Amino acid sequence: MQSNKRHVLFALALFAWVFQLRAQEDKVVPLTVPVERDSIIAPLMPAPVPKDSVLRDSLRRDSLAQKPPLLLDQIKYKAKEYVKLSQKENKIYLYDEAEIYYQDTELKAGVIIMDYVKNEVYAGRLKDSLGNYTQLPYFKQGENVVIPDSIRFNFDSQKAIIWNSRTEQQANAGSLGSESMKVYAEITKKENDSVYFLSEAKLTTAKDTLNPDYYIRVRKAKFVPKKKVIAGLSNIYIADVPTPIAMPFAYFPLAVGRAAGVLMPSFGNDPNTGYFLQDMGYYVPLGEYADLTLSGDFYTNGSYGFRAQSVYTKRYSYRGNFNFRYENLVTSQKGFSDYSLRQSYNIQLSHSQDPKASPNSRFSASVNLGSSEYFRNSLQQRNLPNTQNNTLSSSISYSKTFPAYPSVNMSVTATHSQLTSPTATEENPDNVNLTLPTFQASMERIFPFAKRDGIKKGALQNINFQYDVNAQNRLTTNDEDFLTGRMFDNARVGARHRIPLSTNFKVAKHFSVTVGGNYEDVWTLETFRRRYDATLDRVVTDTINGFDRYNQYNMSASLGTTLYGTFDFGKDKKIQAIRHVMRPQLSYGYAPSFDQFYDEYFINAEGDVDQFSRFEGTLNGAPRLGQSNNLSFALNNVLEAKIRDKDSTKTEPKKVPLLSNLNFSTAYNLEADSVRLSPINMNGGTNILDNKMSINFAAGLDPYAIDNNGRRINTLNINNGGSLLRLTRANVNVSYAISSDMFGKKDEEEEEEEENPFDYVAQSGGRTDDLFGRADSFNDRPMAGGREEEEEGENPIYGTKIPWNFRLAYAASYNNANRQSEFGNHSLMFSGDIELSPKWSVGGSSGYDFKNQGFTLTQLRFERQLGSFSMRFNWTPFGQFKRWFFFIGIDASILSDLKWENRSQQIRR
Repeated sequence: MQSNKRHVLFALALFAWVFQLRAQEDKVVPLTVPVERDSIIAPLMPAPVPKDSVLRDSLRRDSLAQKPPLLLDQIKYKAKEYVKLSQKENKIYLYDEAEIYYQDTELKAGVIIMDYVKNEVYAGRLKDSLGNYTQLPYFKQGENVVIPDSIRFNFDSQKAIIWNSRTEQQANAGSLGSESMKVYAEITKKENDSVYFLSEAKLTTAKDTLNPDYYIRVRKAKFVPKKKVIAGLSNIYIADVPTPIAMPFAYFPLAVGRAAGVLMPSFGNDPNTGYFLQDMGYYVPLGEYADLTLSGDFYTNGSYGFRAQSVYTKRYSYRGNFNFRYENLVTSQKGFSDYSLRQSYNIQLSHSQDPKASPNSRFSASVNLGSSEYFRNSLQQRNLPNTQNNTLSSSISYSKTFPAYPSVNMSVTATHSQLTSPTATEENPDNVNLTLPTFQASMERIFPFAKRDGIKKGALQNINFQYDVNAQNRLTTNDEDFLTGRMFDNARVGARHRIPLSTNFKVAKHFSVTVGGNYEDVWTLETFRRRYDATLDRVVTDTINGFDRYNQYNMSASLGTTLYGTFDFGKDKKIQAIRHVMRPQLSYGYAPSFDQFYDEYFINAEGDVDQFSRFEGTLNGAPRLGQSNNLSFALNNVLEAKIRDKDSTKTEPKKVPLLSNLNFSTAYNLEADSVRLSPINMNGGTNILDNKMSINFAAGLDPYAIDNNGRRINTLNINNGGSLLRLTRANVNVSYAISSDMFGKKDEEEEEEEENPFDYVAQSGGRTDDLFGRADSFNDRPMAGGREEEEEGENPIYGTKIPWNFRLAYAASYNNANRQSEFGNHSLMFSGDIELSPKWSVGGSSGYDFKNQGFTLTQLRFERQLGSFSMRFNWTPFGQFKRWFFFIGIDASILSDLKWENRSQQIRR
């Protein structure tokens, strides 16, 4: 009886225990994760296993419960709302601002579910009450970052499946720095740390990541972060509209840092040269500090050209670039009368040294040399503005300073000057001048009768002298002989040593007196001798090779002072006062005649003689013949006004220059027996309209009359029926520049424009404006007025801000030395730009030559910014360089080959 009761009680207890275990099992309810995706359904985790297996697994876990998995010992996790551990499912649930950190992996999301047995995590986003998605997953492994809608990742295998991933890759952009490529994919499979496989991906460089204005749709692709994307069938979508531009396969480089690669060409057709490929080439990085770009042009009529460009820079040391351009131009066909073959080239070099690299020595170079007709005949559209530069100039110099007292400065310079306009004639064929090289050295000023650190008083202590030397090898040649051995045939070599001696002191407190002299010693390596050849019945010149020298000296004295005059009109007037500053100076100079260096020679058979120095025709010329005894006078004027400021809070008046300078100078020759007074030279300049307009002028005024042959005679012009002073020459230059920024309030913080370290002056012939237009470059994207794109979208409906700028230059020169009364130059040049909207800009440049009665080079520019695209149209409507150019393409340099362009070439005559 009792035993039976014990069995019943044991059975009831067992049933109650099983029922309680079942009830506890039912209380463990899986968390419903509020994760929603767009059209792609991503499974959360594997489906629950059968109950019996859960029971068996639970027995195993019980025996291992005291030793958690290795992953839990190393992982860090947290969440804002809650963290829930389910031992039945072997999962940890993290909700709201969930974060997991494990080794180099970082995961943040709205919800994270982690299986700590399989070492897998799932992360998803949250949806708020308004239906907006928030807290998108942020997955970072190493330096790679992915922002998807949801992700499933295994810590052991490092593999992942990612839905609607978003990532941004920095890529090379040439000299423009770096640009980013945005990569979107509906499904991404992460194979390992360096390889991803994409399905239905989008690639774009647009700034708007949510609604890009364009993208490249890729069906399937292999993605290697920071290296490349290799895609299958791809085509471009613009505003979500597919275009017929498609590629069966594509390769997108995403390498960070410089990498070698092919430069895609542009193609077209020209009536003179046929079909062509331009700018086809290859880019090669050269070590850490330099690179090399090789490109070429090819035309079906046989013309071709190639270019080599290298840019190098080393921080705190040096920077520069090198350009070599060559073109082989074919006109017509062989056998025709108008057939011609011409070769032209251009070399440009720029080098600058950081002053901190070597304080006592410096090397610099700015070179622009080559064929005179290179820019005029070039087939490249970008060379059009350079056709208006009449001179190519170069300079390469090295200087060294020895700081010990007395300090010495030494420099070696090679210079080059070349006329590009067709001015060479048979009588004067030379248009290239070089100095190879010029050596200069100078010693600092020494005061022998004064202490180095003391105050110098009186004429004795102010006595000082210097020493300097200038030695040159000067060449004059033409295009045909340039860079050949023949260019050294007429070389002139010489040196000039100079020792100036001077002192200065005050007289009557207000007058400054300067007295001094100058000694020169001139060396040469060849001289000349003239003689009459009876056989030829003419004078012949013989060259005598060998060292020779002569010396000469002169003395001078000057007296000057400064006078101030002020005209007060009262502080209640708008113009309160006008101040006039005059600096008159009277100088005297004397130099003896050096007749000992001159000889007489017969000039004809009749026995007529003339004087000639063997140094005539040498580099530094012959010594002075005839005594010089001159008085000279100069007067410098400055005129400025004090004007009451418009701001009533400012008590001090504003100084406004009326004439920045107005100078007069003339001389009187005491040795001459007639026509002693020299012409009066006048020059001046000023800035008006708040420095918007600059005016410079100069003139020559002669008090003497001239005869029928244009020679000055010893008769005053007023006594010959003319005016007191006869105008012999005059020139004026006016420049004016305004912009819309001058009429609005300036920002408190204005960003300074960064200067292109490689945009050297030699390339533009010394010009820094764009009065002759801009050069077209496929990589440059200039905005009107030089403004960068500051805002997205168009102007507001009632917007009235239209940025603009306008530049004007007027130049005129007048000659009347022989009463010819003619203008040597008379032209007006102007250019301007208008931004009709932040996306639309128009501009143009032109000029009018009043002397030749015709327009100068005229260019019209139109530009449209299309978000990630640029559209440009440049047009030269008439003239010798008549042509047009149209371009539309993606702004980002990494996709710059996705473009379309068309152009015309100049008509060959």
